Amino acid sequence: MKQLLFIFCMLFLFNCSSKNSDEITEELPIIDSSYFPPLNSDLWETKTLTELNWNETELQFLLDFLEEKNSKGFIILHNGKIVVEAYFNNHTASNNWYWASAGKTLTSTIIGIAQDRNEININNKVSEYLGTGWTSAPLEKENLITCKNLLSMNSGLDDSLGDSVSASNLEYIADAGSRWAYHNVYVKLQDVLATAANTTWKDYFNSNLRNKIGMNGSWTNLNNLNVYWSNTRSMARFGLLISNYGKWENNQIVSENFITEATNTSQNINKAYGYLWWLNGKSSYHLPSSQLEFNGALIPNAPNDMFAALGKNDQKIYIVPSKKLVIIRMGESADSSNFALSSFDNDLWEKINNVIN
Repeated sequence: MKQLLFIFCMLFLFNCSSKNSDEITEELPIIDSSYFPPLNSDLWETKTLTELNWNETELQFLLDFLEEKNSKGFIILHNGKIVVEAYFNNHTASNNWYWASAGKTLTSTIIGIAQDRNEININNKVSEYLGTGWTSAPLEKENLITCKNLLSMNSGLDDSLGDSVSASNLEYIADAGSRWAYHNVYVKLQDVLATAANTTWKDYFNSNLRNKIGMNGSWTNLNNLNVYWSNTRSMARFGLLISNYGKWENNQIVSENFITEATNTSQNINKAYGYLWWLNGKSSYHLPSSQLEFNGALIPNAPNDMFAALGKNDQKIYIVPSKKLVIIRMGESADSSNFALSSFDNDLWEKINNVIN
């Protein structure tokens, strides 16, 4: 009798265990891993608006708006796959266009890669790499400036003296870390990288970023500043890398820790700025060429967790982690010429929301 009772108890426990295991399996979320397009191919998988339950009737209004606003290329990725891709105003998928200041984020990412490889440390003084005298600031003030200050736009150098980053044009106005100002001095990070890694900026960029994610494009020197040019899909590839926290398929191109730092507030003055990335959803923000603080989110119509690469004349990379979106816009200025952010951002997000919500 005891043996029968024992067998009955064991069977009961087994059945309960099996049932609980099934229930647990059913409750586990389905992981929708990101898709990555092949490196050396024009193939790129797509999704339809119907699959995502998006509003197809609003898509044409969005495309008409983009064309009217001087756009050239536009892409929406969802989880890596193309949902919308359109070209306007005699531009094609194979044409290259400039990133302008949206390309600052390429510099940020390369600096992250170099730090991961222990080639630089962003907390080190810039003069440790470039030597003293790279600015015209007093030596004790120049030695306050770290690579992180250049990433965060709080070097304390005068931003009102034009685009040149020659030593004579880099004048002291405040101690590093005490003043936020949008400034081309960030390009000195490219010299830091070349010196620290004993190579050229372009070679390091190509071998450690561009080629590893299948981008096209190249750097062009304009007014002593390196400007990146590529097709729209290459901009989307870069956005996809960042949206996956620096990982491309099974290859960690730049550490997740660095991307997390880069896409969060980097200093206590402009809450909407990371390491050359603009951040939405903060309580206040500063804009280029201004010391004013504005209350509210950078782009009110965009999701709060959105962060962006923004370039002159409305070059855009929007990344929205909560919605698994990467959105690219290339083209001429939508309205009047601008440094980075414009009213076009908010208007564009109104149209995007009508499609994706």
